[in-house]
Amino acid sequence: MLKTLILFINLSILCFEALAQQVIEPKSTPREWSTPYPPFQIAGNLYYVGTYDLACYLITTPEGSILINTGLASSQPLIKASIESLGFQFSAIKILLTTQAHYDHLGAMAAIKKITRAQMMINAKDAAVLEDGGKSDYALGGQTSTFEPLQAERLLQDGDTVTLGDMQLVMLDHPGHTKGSCSFLFNVKDDQRTYRVLIANMPTIVTDKDFTQIPEYPDIAKDYAYTLNEMKKLSFDIWLSSHTSQFSLHSKHKPNQSYNPAVFIDQKGYQAAINNLQKEFLSKRKAK
Repeated sequence: MLKTLILFINLSILCFEALAQQVIEPKSTPREWSTPYPPFQIAGNLYYVGTYDLACYLITTPEGSILINTGLASSQPLIKASIESLGFQFSAIKILLTTQAHYDHLGAMAAIKKITRAQMMINAKDAAVLEDGGKSDYALGGQTSTFEPLQAERLLQDGDTVTLGDMQLVMLDHPGHTKGSCSFLFNVKDDQRTYRVLIANMPTIVTDKDFTQIPEYPDIAKDYAYTLNEMKKLSFDIWLSSHTSQFSLHSKHKPNQSYNPAVFIDQKGYQAAINNLQKEFLSKRKAK
């Protein structure tokens, strides 16, 4: 009887742990987040390997590749196929990065890490959310994980450099959307010139709550104000973002279009986007 009771308790614990680790993506997930999109060369050794709206970027070097963002959990086979169709090896991914710890950018990260054994790096401020699969996120958190939890091998601070081969990416701390939202600034080059590239995590407001009603994130308004101010100061040639809709990818590039980095040189579009986000932020603060 005692053995049966112990077995029942152990099984109950295992079932509880399995339920606790259950991953459930929100039902409101837009269709275009999982819609395939043909991969292409953006500029030099920088490539697009994401979906129609969830941007994922591959940076190649002779020593391996860097993958920034992975989209939803279902995107892993798509990203693999995209990378291989460009002529690169999926197994060559050595470093994994993300612009924010939300399920639409980290969904396939754990699966890709298991396959490639790449090193995961993240802004230290998003480390806890990464480890619990999104449960502790101030806006999208809850009782269940929205992406498979994983631990990072390196926690990044503002201004830290991520290096692989001849590539050096500077991580810029741009909090607000998540506590550890970040952007990356780096150079790529082709036969014609060198391009300064910004992969920007645009500070969109993800919560409907008043900023003063978020005890999990008391500095949220301060962080948004900081990020908007800092992003206005950035200097670059090409800018991209976490969502293709944010930098108008589909009006700049069509599937199977020839190589043309110049279409992504759009300082005016960037400033307009930042100004609109500034207005949204100020409007929300006034509405309290």
